[in-house]
Order: sequence, then C-alpha cells, then structure tokens
Amino acid sequence: MTAPRDDTDRPGPVATAEAAPERTDHRSAAQIETDLASRLLRPGPTDRLWGWLGPLIVTAIAAVLRLVDLNHPTRLMFDETYYVKQAYSLLTLGYEGEWEGENEEINARFREGDFSDLTADADYVVHPQIGKWLIAIGLRLFGADNGAGWRFSAAVAGALTVLIVARIGRRLTGSTLLGCAAGLLLAVDGLHLTGSRIGLLDVFLGLFVVAALAAVLLDREQSRRRLAHAAAADLAARGDGRLSDPWGPRTGMRWWLVLAGVLLGLGGGVKWSAIYALAVFGILVVVWDLCARRAVGARLWFGAGVFRGGVPAFLALVPVALLTYVAGWASWFASPSAYLRTWAADQVAETGTVARSWLPDALNSLWEYHLRAWDFHNGLDSEHSYEAHPAGWLLQLRPTSFYWESPVPGDCGADRCVQAISSVGNPVVWWLGLLALVAILWMAVARRDWRAWVVLSGYAAVYLPWLTYSHRTIFTFYSIALAPYVALALVVAVAWVGGLLPPLHGPARRPGEVPDEDDDGGPSAPLTDDSWLSRPAASPVATAVATTVADDDAPAPARSTRLGHVLLAVVCVAAVAALLWFWPVWTGQTLSYDMWRARMWLGSWI
Repeated sequence: MTAPRDDTDRPGPVATAEAAPERTDHRSAAQIETDLASRLLRPGPTDRLWGWLGPLIVTAIAAVLRLVDLNHPTRLMFDETYYVKQAYSLLTLGYEGEWEGENEEINARFREGDFSDLTADADYVVHPQIGKWLIAIGLRLFGADNGAGWRFSAAVAGALTVLIVARIGRRLTGSTLLGCAAGLLLAVDGLHLTGSRIGLLDVFLGLFVVAALAAVLLDREQSRRRLAHAAAADLAARGDGRLSDPWGPRTGMRWWLVLAGVLLGLGGGVKWSAIYALAVFGILVVVWDLCARRAVGARLWFGAGVFRGGVPAFLALVPVALLTYVAGWASWFASPSAYLRTWAADQVAETGTVARSWLPDALNSLWEYHLRAWDFHNGLDSEHSYEAHPAGWLLQLRPTSFYWESPVPGDCGADRCVQAISSVGNPVVWWLGLLALVAILWMAVARRDWRAWVVLSGYAAVYLPWLTYSHRTIFTFYSIALAPYVALALVVAVAWVGGLLPPLHGPARRPGEVPDEDDDGGPSAPLTDDSWLSRPAASPVATAVATTVADDDAPAPARSTRLGHVLLAVVCVAAVAALLWFWPVWTGQTLSYDMWRARMWLGSWI
C-alpha cells in the first residue's frame, strides 16, 4: 500500500484562490482615512464661534434693513394686489376666492380692514400655495390691514437667505470673513432688499433654493467623510491598495439630500421654476459622486457613481420633492369649493368618462389644474412697460417699478416731490458681479475649480432657464432668486484674484500608494479628486508672486493676502456707499424729482 503523498514542503501554488493578498501598504486605517479625507475634502475653518457669530451679525444688519418702516407704503403695491389678498383668502376660506368689485376700490377697502369683497367663488390662480401661506403667517401675526402684515414673512425670508449665503460662502472659501462679505453684499443689494420688503413670491423661492444648495454641500461633506472612513477600513484590512468591492463602499442614507428634496419641493410649491434647481443640483451630486469614487480607487467608479451614488441620490431628491410639492396643496385637497377641485368627478357625472381615468379623482383634478396653468404661463405675452429680457438682468438694465407716488409739493423742499420704489440692484454688486462671472467661468472651465462650479450651479438653476422663456412677459425682479449667487460669485472671484482662496491641491497619490516618510498624509498637504470638476484654481496673483520671489524669507503670501483684503474692502465699502445713495428709491422715501432723477443712472431705469 502506497503512503499518501505529502506536498506541504513542495514549492508551487497551493489554494491560490483563497490566498490573502500580499500586503504592500502597512499604514493603519486611521492613516489611510486621513489620506483619503484630504483627497476628498479640504480642512474647513476652525473658528466655530465666529463662524456663526459673524454671519448672524450680518443677518441682523439685513433684518434691520428689511424690517424698518415696513408699513410704508401703506397701500398694496404692484403684485401684492394678487398675492396678499390670495393669502388672506387662504386664511379665511382655505383656498383662493374671487374678490368682487373694482380692483382699486377693493384694495382701498382692504387696507382699511374691510374684507367684505371676498366671495366664496373659487378664483383661478397660476402659482401654487406655499408662498401665499408664508405671506399668511405675517397676516396672522400683524393683521391683514397693514404693510407690516403683508411683508413681514418676505422680510424674514430675505434675512434668512443672507444667513445661508454667508454660511455657504464660508464653506466654499474656508474663511468666515469671506463668507460674511458674501452675506453683506446680498444684504445691501437693492433687488434683494426690495424683494424682501414686498409681499411677492420670489424671495421665498430664492430662500428654498439656496437652502437646498446648502444641504447639498453638507451632503457632499458627509458622504465623502463616510466614503473615506469605509474605504480606509477596507484598504487597511486588505493591505494591497485595492478595494474589495470594485464599486467602492456604500455610504448609507443621505439625509441631507432628503432635506434638499424637501426644500426644493417647498420651492416648487412657491413657483414651478424650482424644478430646474432640482435637476441642476441632482446632476451636481452625481458628478461629485463619480469624482469621489474615482479618487478613493474604485475600479468601476463610473458605474458606482451612477448606480451606487446616483440612484440613491435620485430617490432622496426627486420623490421627496414631488411628495412635498403635492403636500403643499393640502388645503386645496381639503376644500371642495376650490378651483377645479371636483373637475374629474364632474366630468364623469356629465359625460360618463374623464381623461386619465387611471388617476384618483383628486389627483386627476390637480393634474388638469396644472395643465391649464401651464398653458397660461406659456401663452403670457401681453405687453408691459416694465417687461425685461433676461439677457439684461445681469446688468439690471430694466428694473421693475414697484411703487410711484407724487406727494404734495413742498414736502421735499421742492416744487415737485416723488416717492418711488425701484427694484434696481446695487450697481456695485451686479456690475462687478458680471465681471466676476467671467472669472468664475474661467475658474470652472480652465482651472477646474469645484467651488466655481457650485456658484455656476446657482446661475444654471435660477437664471439660464429664463433665457428660453424670453418670448413671454417677464420681469427683472424674477432674478431676486439669482442675487445670492451674484454675491457669492463676486466674493469668490475677488478672493481668487486677491490670493485669499486657500490652495486645495497637494501631491497626487493613488489610494494604495505608500507616502514618503516625511509625508504623514495630514491635512497640511491636502489632496483633491483627480477629476475635471474638482481641481482647484490657483490665484493668478499668488502664482505671480510665487514665481517672482525666490527668497524663502520673502513675505509672498502676505503680499497677495494684503492685496486680496484691499480688494475685498473696496468692494464692500463701495456696495455700502451705493446702499446709502439708493436707499430712498429702494424704500419709497420722499425726494425731490431732481434727486430721484439723479439716482436713475440709466434711462432704462425710469
């Protein structure tokens, strides 16, 4: 009988399929996580106290500017005649009712507290209810017979927008000072200021969209930290520099994206144009996921970014936004007398059939409502003296006149007196903002700086779509929602030119590559995604200084920083000076006709 053969000492592959991978990376999970985190995120500002206190101070300034003398004018102005009265109707009936009589007479009685012109007949309105419900909060708090009640909610929304912009600016630039500068520029902008002092809808739209962008940025940070942590644990366990899953690890539920979906649904409940922000921010999230998974070494990074990142992001954003939007019609669903509320049931009763019979009657009626509103919006081409092509919005070429009154001669020390409110933006912010936009485009396309793409996403979400509707009757005040991104663009561009933006790039390494002995992979040498959307832009001033000063002891950074601070101070001081000059025509103060005319720098402003 032959003894069994013993191959334990013989060379050759044995059970190669189950062999552990050869360790080429001996770093700990914590070291790898630090390395990956520096690839995906740069260290943020550490001044937690001033990081909130500074933006809150700027917000307080914005609140004072928006709340002072809010009752003036004491009559409904411009489209307040629609939205304020519709808000009162929502409070009273639960839906928008018709007002019976001549509009001027109705408005005169309305401001006196006589609301008897409201009937129970449903009115046909073309904007959803969320914005009007927000206006109704002010009516409930201060009454419906005064300007404070009509405009309080808009003023609060405007101030909150300033806070969010300051925090976004801080997150983008890594500087509380720069973030506060962005908030200040928005606080003193005339378009946003007047839009916050009138009972219209656009300031609410702007608030929800910019808040959604803030949530998307927080999701970017959280999901990348989770990705770095999970990938580091996997890489440390294997030790061969390769992830066990070619798609990379999962990052869990993305609650910030859910919040963004809720906010965008609320924005759509103010005006439908929020749907463009939903699309733009969704694309931004997917591209960031692609970049992040590529940066951590996922071999199938594209498929992972689309299916492991993109699909969950879609589910967190789109269905949540849709459900939130539909929920915003709750009072319409609850009111049988609301416009078209029983349309589907009425059609079945009259004809025995109805279009889209597969839908429940309530949803079918809501769908019909939307179809009619869509036809109205697309067919709105009646001429208006203050209509403005969106190509001119970036320069504020044709602002909207919200209010005009001619007080008794002599009240202003002249023969002819004027009270006027124009929506014209702060020229310093908007005119320099257009130059800044050119710099932002250069940063985004030529330098591939992700921060510039964040700013551009705002333009793409709330401005570019209007270029396709230029055949309609549209107004410059629609760009109230754009003002936050103009302020951000101006600050980011000034910081870039002035060398105030922190460098984001460091030595590029693959996730499994062992660092040099003198490189601990810490945040002092941050890394970035090896991707078209994530590479940072070097400041032209800082680069020029670095290439011309060879002496290690020369204060090159100080020179570039000093220039940046001077530029920033000049812009902010000029913007505040413009606020002081234009304040009377942003708030309807009494001026002589000549002094009012002196503030109309362009003929198209009149």
